[in-house]
Amino acid sequence: MDFATLQEKIRQTYGPSFDHGLIERAYAFAKESHEGQMRKSGEEFISHPLAVAALLVERKLDAPTIAAAILHDVAEDSPYTPKDVQDRFGPEVAFLVAGVTKLKGVRYPEFAPSARTDGRTENLRKMMLAFAEDIRVILIKLMDRLHNMETISFLKPDAQKRIAHETLEMYAPLANRLGMGELKGQLEDLAFPVAYPNEYRELKSRATETLEARLAFVARLIPTIRELLERAAVPILDIHARAKHWYSLWKKLERYEGNVDRVYDLIAVRIIVDSVEHCYGALGAIHGAWPPLPGRIKDFIALP
Repeated sequence: MDFATLQEKIRQTYGPSFDHGLIERAYAFAKESHEGQMRKSGEEFISHPLAVAALLVERKLDAPTIAAAILHDVAEDSPYTPKDVQDRFGPEVAFLVAGVTKLKGVRYPEFAPSARTDGRTENLRKMMLAFAEDIRVILIKLMDRLHNMETISFLKPDAQKRIAHETLEMYAPLANRLGMGELKGQLEDLAFPVAYPNEYRELKSRATETLEARLAFVARLIPTIRELLERAAVPILDIHARAKHWYSLWKKLERYEGNVDRVYDLIAVRIIVDSVEHCYGALGAIHGAWPPLPGRIKDFIALP
């Protein structure tokens, strides 16, 4: 990621009202701070905070958060101090940068099964939230972890293993708690083959054929559903399918003795409508065409 690409992404996402000057000043300061530093991948270090900022732009965070993302490694990996950040960018950006720096001290120490069941993971998640004081700090940290997982192959094997387990035990559940299900799945699928390589290879070899067959079936099914809902006068904003993430599938198969055929949500169809009324209208039309499985229907509108 380079700054010109980030600028273009910001322009497309926010328009002229965004504080572009703040972002330009943050980039200039970060570039100077990280001058000569390189990542394990061989890229200039500045590419990492820019990539983290870009991930936050995709989620439409505010200008101070984007600036803090660009600056999030300055206080730790350069001669500059948190006071320097505050003097140049004000208390809000400095607060966010300091929060991310503080979170770097929170690490998951052990990965034996016993260590994952004694409550320490939950305590660490709570500690992260308590440390943060502002949800934007956690969001910067989650995007920092996502980009680090995308480039994890350049690290030494023992570091890869530790970071992958930490991601599965701390960061993915934290994303889930914040309602960021897609991010949770991304983090898990990046960490799974590193943390459990044998299990990952075995799962892919067993489930890929079934998964591809179901994807092909759903591709044929979606036009039928669209036609059905149009006849029922249910307006559709979007309809698409997604495959279950690999790590989530593995965890579910552990409960079903490895039987893929017992996993009903290996593929899911998502129908997006504009109101609760149309949601129930879509459900009624679907059930009129395909009777529901007893005991498998969950109504998260009536029972959130």
